[in-house]
Amino acid sequence: MEKFKLISPFKPAGDQPGAIKHLLSSLHAGQKNQTLLGVTGSGKTFTMANVIAALNRPALIISPNKVLAAQIYGEFKSFFPQNKVEYFISYYDYYQPEAYLPQTDTYIEKDASINQQIDRLRLKATSSILNFRDTIVVASVSCIYNIGSPEEFAKAALFLKTGDKFNRKEITEKLSFLRYERNDIDFSRGKYRLKGPVLDIFPSDEEYFLRAVFSDKIEEISCRDPLTGRKISELRDAAVYPATHFVSSPASLEKALESIEEELKSRLAVLRSEGRELFAQRLEQRTRYDIEMLRQAGFCHGIENYSMHLTSRAKGERPLCLLDYFPRDFLLFIDESHVTVPQIRGMYEGDRSRKQTLVDFGFRLPSALENRPLKYEEFDSIRPQTIFVSATPSPYELSLSGENVAEQIIRPTGLPDPKVEILPLDNQIEELVKRIEKAARAGEKTLALTLTKKNAKDLSDYLSQRKIKSAYLHSDMDTLERLDILDKFKAGEFDVLVGINLLREGLDIPSVSNVAILNADNEGFLRSETTLIQIAGRAARNKCGNVILFADRLTESMKKAVFTMNYRRKIQLEHNKKHGITPETVEKSYISYKELRKEREEKAMDEFEKAVSEAKDLSALEEKIEKNMLEAAENLDFEKAALYRDRLKALREMRAKSGGKNVKRRNKNENKKSS
Repeated sequence: MEKFKLISPFKPAGDQPGAIKHLLSSLHAGQKNQTLLGVTGSGKTFTMANVIAALNRPALIISPNKVLAAQIYGEFKSFFPQNKVEYFISYYDYYQPEAYLPQTDTYIEKDASINQQIDRLRLKATSSILNFRDTIVVASVSCIYNIGSPEEFAKAALFLKTGDKFNRKEITEKLSFLRYERNDIDFSRGKYRLKGPVLDIFPSDEEYFLRAVFSDKIEEISCRDPLTGRKISELRDAAVYPATHFVSSPASLEKALESIEEELKSRLAVLRSEGRELFAQRLEQRTRYDIEMLRQAGFCHGIENYSMHLTSRAKGERPLCLLDYFPRDFLLFIDESHVTVPQIRGMYEGDRSRKQTLVDFGFRLPSALENRPLKYEEFDSIRPQTIFVSATPSPYELSLSGENVAEQIIRPTGLPDPKVEILPLDNQIEELVKRIEKAARAGEKTLALTLTKKNAKDLSDYLSQRKIKSAYLHSDMDTLERLDILDKFKAGEFDVLVGINLLREGLDIPSVSNVAILNADNEGFLRSETTLIQIAGRAARNKCGNVILFADRLTESMKKAVFTMNYRRKIQLEHNKKHGITPETVEKSYISYKELRKEREEKAMDEFEKAVSEAKDLSALEEKIEKNMLEAAENLDFEKAALYRDRLKALREMRAKSGGKNVKRRNKNENKKSS
């Protein structure tokens, strides 16, 4: 059986050993619900990794958003480089759902831009779960959406094995059923090509392609580089999984089509009995077109709306989701559970009214309502042993866990919770300016939290007028712009960063010593007990950490938050005194996304130079690079397209200098002459 191998230069420290022992003890005792209450900076992710390694069971980690999911995914990839660590989030870069507005008689067709790389990672996650027990999947809450049957997905796979008979017709029909497209020229992910005794398949969940050389049987199987065609490794066997999660066997599909026909007949009778002939005609035309597409191609646009029939579910029966792909004994972590659990609870009602309108006006069959995320009760009934992870777990998680709460209050670094000051609102801006300037002189940074976007912008502009290097973040900024601002802040280009609610979970900047919360006595979501503790945690990685609450009154949320932080700080300082620990600011190596992009460019150039040196025909290599460039541009991956453009330019210059001849061959000839 596959084993998890945790690789780290660190050993559990602080409260981590006790938390790991507590959680493992509860899990071995069969307890379903546990809570890991870990303060910011206490290494909750490392504790989770140790629990997974000791338990040696597949694991799913659900995060409240894509940014935190990506951060956790990166950490787990570094902890388990020899195991399967996968990523499963929504694959839409842009999504406009299908909708109908009765007031203006406006039908809005579904429009979406799918991120092909994320689509690949989603398919890779499901195939890894089905094949390997040493699998960890980091997911966003989108993992509770309907994705089709794991049994059908697994049964549909094409298995190739050296020595097996090769039936050309059967294999091409199977690939077509798996939604693979034959294309001998534009060869890319989800496509195959067949030339003579060579079959090339580019799996939808991989970055390499498979080559099978055959006669009447399969003689050889190998993994190959998609750019150069260079052999990476030889294989005894290989599995090719469907290019989509929605796939049905011919028998299941025929049964589903019969079920759709029956529902259509029943629904048309209802609409016509109510005198809604226009709606009936609309529904019949659309549904019959979809039925014909499913019958001929095994697929249609909006196939997910027929998922109830395709998976043979009864009306009201819960849909199948990522959790159904795991074996029964998998372990579930719900990260930042105080945020994630309410998200899961609220997702079902989110789009039901929109779909109900489509059904009422004849755009969809009633079964389209069954294409949905899980209701919370359904999620709760199928989740396995679960560990809720948060610095501020809600009463709900704590009530489920009972005594099974593992606390991580002592940080491995010895850093205590930051000091808390409460200062009056009067003159709060001038006092903030003094604190920012004092921190800046010490080489430290400040976060300032306002209540609105306008407040954030106005404050940032004012600070800039006072010659303070300032920037602000808000939700309307695109991801790259936010990353750029955070990069500059981490690099020291700004002394203060102003925001609203983007500076809570997941922002890890050790140079931040000051957190200033303006209008802290404005009771509500942005100034709740949980929010105040989470915000304050941003200063918990600096030995000079300090939190300033500007307020004229002490709200209940402030009282509870300050009590909790002071209680934790007291325990941490007593521990440090007892063990002679002197806290130091966290030293964290930092690579900006610009540096990562530069690293990516350098790696791409190395690969390009290697491809040129190994190429037998530079004109063919040029065609392949140009095709990849256009494909990346079509997928809106302009950064990748730019890399291919630069390679193409360099190759053309190289060919021009060599008179269009093969550089490698010319060099060989020159070597012969010189010898």
